[in-house]
Amino acid sequence: MDWNRYRFRSVWLLPAPPAAVFAVLEKADEYPRWWPQVRSVTPLDDTGGVAVFRSFLPYELTVVARERRHDPAGGVLEIALSGDLDGWARWTLRARPFGGTRAVYEQEVEVRRPLMRRFAVPGRPVFLANHAWMMRGGRRGLTALLRPV
Repeated sequence: MDWNRYRFRSVWLLPAPPAAVFAVLEKADEYPRWWPQVRSVTPLDDTGGVAVFRSFLPYELTVVARERRHDPAGGVLEIALSGDLDGWARWTLRARPFGGTRAVYEQEVEVRRPLMRRFAVPGRPVFLANHAWMMRGGRRGLTALLRPV
């Protein structure tokens, strides 16, 4: 097992149709407005930017995200990641039978940040909890943004 590789999968049930969710998720530079752990997103061009994340652990991760797939009709957004994390992340959106959206977030990455690599084995449970905390924050923020007033 490579202790520096991670595979994540989260499922969010959201109170809006897929097109509305896609419209929010495709605007990565606006993530800090609703996702507290996304500290900043700085666009580099039309298909990429630099994102800084921080959850409850006292460190930030910085990545360059580049669009790999942008498919509104198929409900798929996918990016390539490089920097403190190398790999990819993908959103897949599907309509729920009785309204709303089932959003699946998948991510496969290898940690490149030296400190995290040094503590790969003993830190892994904490890193996993840190990621889970970040995902809960994102789900709550997006749900609140999508809820009708």
